[in-house]
Amino acid sequence: MAIESVNPATGRRIKVYEEMGPQEVEGILESVHGAFLQWRRTALAERATRVQRAALVLRQNAEQYSRLMAHEMGKPIRDGRGEVEKCAWACEYYADNAPRFLEPETVQTSAQKSFVTYQPLGVILAVMPWNFPFWQVFRFAAAALMAGNGVVLKHASNVPGCSLAIEDVFRRAGFPENLFRAVLVGGTHVEGVIANPHIKAVTVTGSTAAGKAVARKAGEMLKKTVLELGGSDPYVILEDADLAKAVETCVRSRLVNSGQSCIAAKRFIVVTSRRQEFEELFVSRMKSARIGDPLDESTEVGPQARWDLRWDLHRQVQESVARGAVLLLGGEMPPGEGAFYPPTVLTEVEKGMPAYDEELFGPVAAIIPVADEGEAIRVANDSSFGLGAAVFTRNLARGERIAAEELEAGSCFVNDSVRSDPRLPFGGIKESGYGRELSSHGIREFVNIKTVVVS
Repeated sequence: MAIESVNPATGRRIKVYEEMGPQEVEGILESVHGAFLQWRRTALAERATRVQRAALVLRQNAEQYSRLMAHEMGKPIRDGRGEVEKCAWACEYYADNAPRFLEPETVQTSAQKSFVTYQPLGVILAVMPWNFPFWQVFRFAAAALMAGNGVVLKHASNVPGCSLAIEDVFRRAGFPENLFRAVLVGGTHVEGVIANPHIKAVTVTGSTAAGKAVARKAGEMLKKTVLELGGSDPYVILEDADLAKAVETCVRSRLVNSGQSCIAAKRFIVVTSRRQEFEELFVSRMKSARIGDPLDESTEVGPQARWDLRWDLHRQVQESVARGAVLLLGGEMPPGEGAFYPPTVLTEVEKGMPAYDEELFGPVAAIIPVADEGEAIRVANDSSFGLGAAVFTRNLARGERIAAEELEAGSCFVNDSVRSDPRLPFGGIKESGYGRELSSHGIREFVNIKTVVVS
């Protein structure tokens, strides 16, 4: 079976890759395990040197990698440069801080000596998505490799070039030859990889359905999982919000990565006293967003990554309108060969509509009018997802209280857009998954937290 790389902006085939067979995959897993046995004995300082070199390789080849992402999944090239830089930052962060995060902790007990040590688990399987094809991998891999693990990457089938390019980054950075390997297989083969005895844990970023499927198989094999899944992030606009700032932040978050982000703003919950003004400003700003070739420096919104994704997004818009949502902008399938979809705004969105209940993975915004703060919080939490959330208010104490105590999500921001940061833990609750990436919490997900007692 072949794995095709197709440019979603043009519909042209980039390259065809042969899918790896079971024996080839098994050989790769064996080689990663062998490299891990060497790597786990490597001093943290030496690991850090290699991870720092990975950051250097990323920066030296940022233009190449940005163009690759633009070609394979349609990411606007200026966004691609930012993604590569963020990957380099994550590498540097873990190179600098992992020795402190993994330092043994002495605990006073009745024994002569008691301590907790953090030891690598082994080979970790990473099942990664196409929307941030470099960042999703590096935010996990930098931590996992610094902890002494080996990594096998099963990337999304529409970004095989990115998958192999990432493998090459670690090779060029001087890591052991087989410590990080990519396997080119379809999703139906993931369960077989999970079952391999060399795989000790699995991390997944992707849809809720994909996460559940992986968790079922990993659970059957008693292998740990970390799941970062879908999101339908609510942005709450209160009556005392700075609307100019709020609208700019909301639009920027809704259109990040052409709307294809788990933590993009998706549901805009606006108190009725500010609704008209918010809608006017919001529609105006969405309308001005430049759609076009992802290689054009001025492009804000590129194509959707695949044609099937675009059709599913359009179905969600059409069904929402059929059930009573009001279309303020967009909502029409554009002509042409690329998988483009226009910035679209729906209002009067209510429970029972796809725009309320489902994740909108594209440049479509759902405005939900509410009476007051209490109803806003109820609607924000009325979702099966719990990845990110934001609240906009001039009263910072009020915003902090709502973010910290009321909103049901793994990351809550006040007067700003939700985003990941290597210094802060990242992950969700409910059907957005479990476990955390980044910060000290992320590196400790895939280690054996071992108690040692000496008497």
